[in-house]
Amino acid sequence: MKRFIEGESRNQSTLFPESLDDYVEEDNPVRVIDVFVDELDLGGLGFRGVEPHATGRPAYHPAILLKLYIYGYLNRIQSSRRLERESQRNVEVMWLTGRLMPDFKTIADFRKDNGKAIRNVCRDFVVLCRTLNLFAYAVVAIDGSKFKAVNAREKNFTQAKMKRRLKQVEESIDRYFKQLDTIDRQQSSEHKDTATQLQDKIAKLKETMQGLKAIEAEMLAQPDKQISQTDPDSRSMMTGGKGIVGYNVQTAVDTKHHLIVTHEVTNEGNDKNQLFSMAKKARYSIGETNLEVLADRGYFKGEEILACENAGIAVFVPEPLTSSSKVHGRFTKQDFQYLSDTNEYLCPAKELLPWHFSTVEQGKTMHCYWNRAACRECPISSQCTTGLERRIKRWEHQGVLDAMQLRLNQNPDAMQVRKETVEHPFGTIKAWMGATHFLTKTIKRVSTEMSLHVLAYNLKRVMNIMGIGALIEAIRV
Repeated sequence: MKRFIEGESRNQSTLFPESLDDYVEEDNPVRVIDVFVDELDLGGLGFRGVEPHATGRPAYHPAILLKLYIYGYLNRIQSSRRLERESQRNVEVMWLTGRLMPDFKTIADFRKDNGKAIRNVCRDFVVLCRTLNLFAYAVVAIDGSKFKAVNAREKNFTQAKMKRRLKQVEESIDRYFKQLDTIDRQQSSEHKDTATQLQDKIAKLKETMQGLKAIEAEMLAQPDKQISQTDPDSRSMMTGGKGIVGYNVQTAVDTKHHLIVTHEVTNEGNDKNQLFSMAKKARYSIGETNLEVLADRGYFKGEEILACENAGIAVFVPEPLTSSSKVHGRFTKQDFQYLSDTNEYLCPAKELLPWHFSTVEQGKTMHCYWNRAACRECPISSQCTTGLERRIKRWEHQGVLDAMQLRLNQNPDAMQVRKETVEHPFGTIKAWMGATHFLTKTIKRVSTEMSLHVLAYNLKRVMNIMGIGALIEAIRV
């Protein structure tokens, strides 16, 4: 093979470097992992096995297994079996672990038994980012995304799914019975085997029906009337116009460096109840008293926004337009102006709608306004209402929502900043995960797995921001 770069013979003796350290360059990310873990107080974080037992077979130090996991999640290797193989062939892993090669069961048990401690490590790195002044802007974007769990859709049951499944079984049984009736009328010996097969199918379907009835009873005993058989904590959720069985992962991301400030794994299908909880955790993680939070329409809930306002957190959440008036070409509530001095509304026809009474709806005090006489004589009433008069209801804390809307009007780019900030980490982490997303079951273990993903994401971001050498020096300080 002339004029090609030629490799060496596999039988050629080679003199390798004397030190394994020669294979790992000074700017290799594994050196950051090594220094970061060595500087942690593993005992204080809650890791088991920091102090060895006096008797018995020696165990692996938690630092070794933690380094292995961080390396794995940083390099898209989440499986314990794959990590076992990497420890046997990967030079970087050999350097990181000192050529130790734990089996997959030891690796998997470490993640299972040290979930809380691993989550503490993720929070510890956020604290490090705070000390490095990477959260200079006290502005975060909050969003949630659905992640698939280890639970097939066929193994998840809701009331609607159960009704549909039972109907399918009943229709199949009826169809087979009709075929049997047809065979009986023909009274032909040629169809005897077919009749036996149909009877067997009917018997199996009846067993399936009994099993579904038992699952239905168990499902109805659940608070949310839903049950998942493989991962009991996972729930059926809608995302992108289709349903998946998984978890709703919440994150708060800073708008300057796109670092994940805090995160939480939930099994609620929507984001309406997550705003105040995530905002409060984000403020604690950043360590700033004054915090601004950007979120999309899915987080709009009066009680959550009021709680943030009372806590001194300024939120930016656009109000969803759920009224059908705009669809039908009629005036919406936004076309009516509230006059705080007189506690009245000014309608598009410049008529005043005075207050009449207050009522409680779904635990919220609502004030009602209308002007029947003006509406009866209004020339544009057909553009406003189909009833006798147009009624406007106002929440007692509507002023908080109005103040938030004013902030949004003064910051027209807020939602674009939110989108550019918080959606990037989700896309990156899901790409690392692959098609299967989570590998573990139950919300506790899934939270541990997500913490490893977040830690790996933040670690890579900070390495890109500061550089590996500078980050190592900052960790050692």
